[in-house]
Amino acid sequence: MDRRERAGLVRAGLPVALPGMTIGLLGGSFDPAHDGHAHITREALKRFGLDRVWWLVSPGNPLKSEGPAPMARRMAQARQVMRHPRVTVTDIEARLGTRYTAQTLERLIALYPGVRFVWLMGADNLAQFDRWQRWEWIMQHVAVGVIARPASRLTARVSKAAERFERARIPAESAALLARLPPPVWCLVNVPMVNISSTAIRESGAWRR
Repeated sequence: MDRRERAGLVRAGLPVALPGMTIGLLGGSFDPAHDGHAHITREALKRFGLDRVWWLVSPGNPLKSEGPAPMARRMAQARQVMRHPRVTVTDIEARLGTRYTAQTLERLIALYPGVRFVWLMGADNLAQFDRWQRWEWIMQHVAVGVIARPASRLTARVSKAAERFERARIPAESAALLARLPPPVWCLVNVPMVNISSTAIRESGAWRR
């Protein structure tokens, strides 16, 4: 990527990544972002050997009927929660006009040649991953790092996605190699968890849409 291409990304409000870098992508509505998100991000940086993590604050989750809080408010909260020199909070999907993860990944792969992307998710998301649009395409085109969350380890391990791509799974002990192996490849790691959720925060009244 030359200087002109980097400048074009900056003008478009997109983060810069150089060929050879390994970027973890953590997508979600972040409604609101909380310490649990920050915790799994720090663990992902360490366990999967990532150079950077981008938080992809989505315009809305297609699997949810109710819309989230305004984007600007969620972005501000996310930046307040996640203060780390190797983590960037972005609204990439809103800027690219993509709605589904597969669409976003297609665009990112085209925009950032030579960059290795790792899709990050909690084990609870893996349990229902087969409901995502083109979920098999996602598994076949990027490495996937799965971080275990409370009460979700077993359902993740017996999920349709885990069974379909059983042979592509690498052991947790090899997690640092994840981004350097050709997809399909995925890894589930168990980490000390912060038992908190955006839903619980909203239900407590601490965050109102």
